Amino acid sequence: MLMKNIIHNHNPYIAVLLAAHNSGERIEEQINTILSQKNVNINIFISIDISNDDTLNLCNRLKQKNECIKVLPYGEHFGGAAKNFYRLIRDVDFSNFDYVSLADQDDIWLPEKLSHAVKILQNNKAVAYSSDVMAFWDNKVEKLVKKSFPQKRFDYYFESPGPGCTFLLDSDSVMLFQVFTNNNWDEVNDIDSHDFFMYAFIRSRGLPWYIDSKVLMLYRQHESNQFGSNIGFKAYLKRIKMIKNGWYRSEVSKISALISVDDPNKFNLRRWFLIKNFYQLRRKKRDVFLLLLMILFRFF
Repeated sequence: MLMKNIIHNHNPYIAVLLAAHNSGERIEEQINTILSQKNVNINIFISIDISNDDTLNLCNRLKQKNECIKVLPYGEHFGGAAKNFYRLIRDVDFSNFDYVSLADQDDIWLPEKLSHAVKILQNNKAVAYSSDVMAFWDNKVEKLVKKSFPQKRFDYYFESPGPGCTFLLDSDSVMLFQVFTNNNWDEVNDIDSHDFFMYAFIRSRGLPWYIDSKVLMLYRQHESNQFGSNIGFKAYLKRIKMIKNGWYRSEVSKISALISVDDPNKFNLRRWFLIKNFYQLRRKKRDVFLLLLMILFRFF
């Protein structure tokens, strides 16, 4: 098992990967909450998708004020958060860091977010962490997004462990993922859900992932969220449409094709296998039976 021996007599060094696009309105607030993290040493690596606002100039100004902020070379069009994060995974050198975290461009992190996650990983001998979040809207409405249901044998093929912006992984695990990403670049970039895929990769290698119920960040919701928190009737209808048009099955198939060969659990997508193991496919009980119905009636 891959496990990193972190030295406990210093504040850990954490690389925060921030993917940005047209985020000039709110990115500074997010960066300030990252820089305000307690009992950790932070470096923020920002990759900016070609934008038509002031995102690049703002990030460069922030970089001039704080040497902990690094802006990667600008000029690529990624077309989505996943490809932007894959670029960060590919281009950042993680060898001098203890941990790696992912960040969205417009959330709010509470000051203990990263130090708490580090303690959880160390105390539970896990290599990766994610958590529940509090979704919030500009009209001050808030709602808990709960992902911390008990993990199942194959849940990592069917759902993420929480939003990627809650992730903290030890750097050895990320470098393992980095090598795999670089060796399978075209196939990886065809996967739309980087957080879902990272979870699947780590779990398929038999590495322990901790999903925490403690909420230490506010997860902003608005029209431009690529996937969002899946809360409310409109979000429910959107997910149903994505299932009907085959997107969900496609994502599961692409991830399975990439990683299942090396998975000791020997997962496969044959219908009989899914029906036989239906209770091991999702964490939340309601989702278990919804997926079973989808399989039985061939919506999946």
